[in-house]
Amino acid sequence: MDAATGELVVHGAEWTTKQLFVYPNEFIYWSIQIVMYPYMTGLVAGAFVLSSLYHVFDQKDLKDMARFSLVFSLALLPVAMMPLQFHLQQPFRGMNVMFTPHLTSAIAAFGFVFSTYAVIVLSEIWFVYRQYFIEQTIALKGKDTTSDTLKRWLYNILTLGTRDVSEGALAIDKKAVKILAAIGIPVACFLHGYAGFIFGSVKANALWMSPLMPVIFIMSAVVSGIALCMLTYLIIMEWKKFQAILAKGRGDESVIVIHGVEMDVMSKASRYLLGFLIAAISLELLDLIFRGYTAMKSWDILREVMFDADFFKIFILQYGLGNLVPFLLLVVPKKQTLKTLALALVLILFGVFMMRWNVVIGGQAFSLSFAGYMHYHLPLIPHSLETYKEGLLGALTVFATPFVLFWIINKFVPSLRYR
Repeated sequence: MDAATGELVVHGAEWTTKQLFVYPNEFIYWSIQIVMYPYMTGLVAGAFVLSSLYHVFDQKDLKDMARFSLVFSLALLPVAMMPLQFHLQQPFRGMNVMFTPHLTSAIAAFGFVFSTYAVIVLSEIWFVYRQYFIEQTIALKGKDTTSDTLKRWLYNILTLGTRDVSEGALAIDKKAVKILAAIGIPVACFLHGYAGFIFGSVKANALWMSPLMPVIFIMSAVVSGIALCMLTYLIIMEWKKFQAILAKGRGDESVIVIHGVEMDVMSKASRYLLGFLIAAISLELLDLIFRGYTAMKSWDILREVMFDADFFKIFILQYGLGNLVPFLLLVVPKKQTLKTLALALVLILFGVFMMRWNVVIGGQAFSLSFAGYMHYHLPLIPHSLETYKEGLLGALTVFATPFVLFWIINKFVPSLRYR
C-alpha cells in the first residue's frame, strides 16, 4: 500500500513492462538482488577453493594468495545473505532460516550449510593465525595505550587460552588446516550448488528446470571467486608497491621494499582459473545444445527469448565479452602482462554476473502463457526504499560491503603480511 496515495502497489510493477499476452498477475518479481544472491554466494565458494589449492594440494607458489583468499572468503560470507535481506518485504523474518533449519526445502537447508561452512572457515583461520594471536598478546603486554590494551584483550580472547607454539603444536595446526580445507571444499561448493538446485528444481519454469543447473552454478562460482580474489590481490599489492615507491621518493628509508605481485604466481593461478572457465563454458553450452536437441514444448518460447529478445545479453555480453574474450586473453599472449590479466579478470567477473542475470531475469522474461514477454528495467535513481533495495545502488551496496569487512578483518588478521 502506497503511504501517499493509498493505492495498492504490486511488487515488481515498478520495473516491469509487458509485451503481447501476459497474465495480469505476472511481473518480474525476482530483480537485481536475486541476481546478486547467487553471484555473491559464488564468490564465497570460489575464494575458498583458491585458498585450498595451497592448504590441500600443497601448491606452495600460491601460499600468500591462499592466506589472502581465506580471509577474503570470511569477509564475503556474511554478505551472502544480504541480497535476500534486501529483497524480503519482512527482512527481520529472514533470519528464521538460520534459527530453524530443516530439510523440507532447499532454502531452509541453507541454515545447515551456511552454519557448517562458517564454522569451517572460522576454525581454519584460527589454526592458520593461532601463532600470530599468541605473538601479538605477548608483544602488546606492558603497553598502556587504550588501543594497545583493547588489542591485547582481543588477541587474548582469540588465543582461546592456548599459549603452546612448540613445533609439535604448530604441526598439529597445519594438519588441522589441511583437514578443514579438504572438508570445506565440498561444503563451499554445496553452499552455492544449492542455489542452482533451487532454480533447477522449479518445474513451472522451462529455462530453469535442468539437472545441470547446480553443476553450472558451482563451476561458474569457482571461476568468479578465483577471478575476484586474483583481481583484488593484484590491485592491493600493486597499490602497496606504489605507496612504497612514493615513500622512498620522499626519502623515507624506513619503508620496506615491496615488489608488488609476482607474475609467476598470478600465471599459475590463472591456469587454474582457465581450467575452471573451460569447464563452466562447456557445461553451459552443453545445456543449451541439450535443450535445442530435445526441443520440448517450451523450446519455441525459449528460442525466442535466447535468440531474439535476449540475444545481445546472452551471446554478445555473456558468451562473447564475458567468456570468449577473457579466454583468448588468457591463452593467446605468449607472455602474460598484469594489464591483460586484470582485463581478463574483470571480463570474467562480468561474464559470470551476466550468466546470473540471464538465468534469473531471463527466466522470468516469458509469460506462463507462452505468448508474451516481460522486460526488466533496473531502477538507477531510487525514489523510494524499494527502488533503492531493488535498484543499482542496492546492488552496489551489496558488492562493496565485503571490501569494507575485509579492511576491518585485515586489521586484526593480517592476510597480506603474515609469514
